[in-house]
Amino acid sequence: MATPAVDIEKVLAEAQSQQRDADPGKADVDLESLTGPQKAAVLMLALGSEWGQPVWSELSDDEVVSVSVAMSELGNITNDVTHSLLTDFVSKMSLAGALLGTTSSTEKLLSEYLPSDRLQVIMEEIRGPAGRNMWEKLSNVQPAVLANYLKNEYPQTVAVVLSKIASEHAAGVLSLLPDEFSLEVVERMLKMGSVQREVLEKIEHTLRSEFISNLSQTRQRDAHELMAEIFNNFDRQTEGRFLSSLEESDWEAAERIKTLMFTFEDLTKLDRASIQTLLRNVDQDVLQLAMKGGTEQVREFFFSNMSDRAGNMLRDDLEVMGPVRLKDVDDAQTKMIGTAKDLAAKGDIVIAKSGAEDELVY
Repeated sequence: MATPAVDIEKVLAEAQSQQRDADPGKADVDLESLTGPQKAAVLMLALGSEWGQPVWSELSDDEVVSVSVAMSELGNITNDVTHSLLTDFVSKMSLAGALLGTTSSTEKLLSEYLPSDRLQVIMEEIRGPAGRNMWEKLSNVQPAVLANYLKNEYPQTVAVVLSKIASEHAAGVLSLLPDEFSLEVVERMLKMGSVQREVLEKIEHTLRSEFISNLSQTRQRDAHELMAEIFNNFDRQTEGRFLSSLEESDWEAAERIKTLMFTFEDLTKLDRASIQTLLRNVDQDVLQLAMKGGTEQVREFFFSNMSDRAGNMLRDDLEVMGPVRLKDVDDAQTKMIGTAKDLAAKGDIVIAKSGAEDELVY
């Protein structure tokens, strides 16, 4: 949040004017006894309406309430305290220079002031799905992810959860639950009256500790996995250039990225049911272009998983197909990889790099 330029002398003059109108029955406050919200309250009082309006507009409702409550309980603030606070604020801002707020820097700063258990809860809130409360956060979780978690809960618990989130989102989740289970959830929702506050708080606590917390942790992606995904989207020449350079500077990192990358050749590790599902979901022209750049081993794998008629037609098409651009082949193979990942995410196929122990689920 950008801080507006402040004319300290003008602010002090306005603060003194406000102080003359303060309740004379309250004792003066010293700087050392002020809490964070109280210091913010003094600063906002000193800024007044002219200078303070841009700052107020940037605060959340919770922050406005916190500062306003502190402001109403301040008592008399002397000119010396106000001057010291403003000088300290401007001094710290000047020393800090340009500021960069990140999740890591926020966690590092908070760790100096908060106990570890409270810090963990706050950071889970920051890293987790967006939303001011638990139900807003759940509404930002993909229906498939939420359904996969809720299918293991009691129907009554699921009924409460679905009754608290947006109806469109609840419909998406409900459609992904097992048939008998989802029907029981619907019946529970129809019969459900008001939910006791204690029950609701218990459900919220469970969701926060068991679901949102784990969801936040899984979002902490390994840097090598991220780079492998980026490399997967390079064309062959760019991929080769980066990998060659990386192998010279950091051979271990390059090898790990190559291990994590999912290539067109990895499609040959799909089981028969999965490869046939993939073929049904790929356009014929995309398949032809992808096969044009495939090795003989890759081609035979696909042919062996097609009907004789479809395989012979594809062979004939490849024989009469003239030269094609390498970029077009790369694009077609990338599309097939993307389709495979989408199908795997839906649970329609299973992708494995090298056997069951190294199974990758996207």
